Amino acid sequence: MLRRLVLTDTRNHAALALEPGGGFVVLTGPNGAGKTNVLEAVSLLSPGRGLRRAMLGDVARRDGPGGFGIAATLDDTTQIATGTLASAPERRVVRINGATAAANALAEWLSILWLTPAMDRLFVEPAGERRRFLDRLTLALAPSHAHEATRYDAAMRARNKLLADEAPDRGWLSALEVQMAQHGAAIDAARRETVAAVSTRLADQAAADFPRATLALDGWTGDEAALLHALRDGRARDAAAGRTLTGPHRADLTVMHCDKAIPAAQASTGEQKALLLGIVLAHADLVGARRGQPPILLLDEIAAHLDPARRAALFARLAGHAQVWMTGTEPQLFDAIGADATRIALG
Repeated sequence: MLRRLVLTDTRNHAALALEPGGGFVVLTGPNGAGKTNVLEAVSLLSPGRGLRRAMLGDVARRDGPGGFGIAATLDDTTQIATGTLASAPERRVVRINGATAAANALAEWLSILWLTPAMDRLFVEPAGERRRFLDRLTLALAPSHAHEATRYDAAMRARNKLLADEAPDRGWLSALEVQMAQHGAAIDAARRETVAAVSTRLADQAAADFPRATLALDGWTGDEAALLHALRDGRARDAAAGRTLTGPHRADLTVMHCDKAIPAAQASTGEQKALLLGIVLAHADLVGARRGQPPILLLDEIAAHLDPARRAALFARLAGHAQVWMTGTEPQLFDAIGADATRIALG
């Protein structure tokens, strides 16, 4: 968990230092106080673009010097920092215990999951949104997933560019396809293992407080040989389309409302939110059991849209997790937690 968090020129925070405890960390304050900005900063202590998927230049304080910094101390005294320099506002810098590191290395130190109001429409959004959600779940169980995805995407971009040439170098094209097949098969295998494990966890849970979901991976699935064959056979088609039409980047996460036997996309808005919350909670339990390191949970405005009974059920379910960050405009929304929380008022 995080024992200390320091933000410098990050969004609206010129300088902010927090010392959260274990368990619940409750951030309250009026709209615009920067509650979600703190959660975004925590999310950037993991690989990727954080819970807003923002460009790095947008994270820097608007009237600041141009760069930003996020530094954290973990409970084992490990020091993690990320940010940008004013001279290179879109180049991310990561340091672990003072040494420069790749962003993907952050996954070895922290598992971070989040839910935001923007994710309420996850089940009706395009497939890419659900893939990103699934990859975040997978990354928490398999830190190497970020490396595989980065290498796969780089090889795919190079292949697409090469296919646009009138006479592409076939040797280089074949080498790129071998890379895509290798990393793509690893991506698919890790995703399928995550889907199966989370589905099993969900099936073992009671549906009293949160509806149960069943998960499946739709679209492309296969092994390294199958993907390599498909890529080689699809060169002409992909060249005409200007993009690669086969591979794990075309997969989709499908979710069913188990107790009603309907797709999640057909459930009510409230049911969809409860299904999503149930998935995240089941996955958090799974990560804790698998890695011996429960993920940090970031729940933005989670309490405002739950009735008192379900809100109390959520807090009871979250009790005992290593660290759960929550935001809300009203402190009263979190009365059911009791005194066992770090409460921080912003604004």
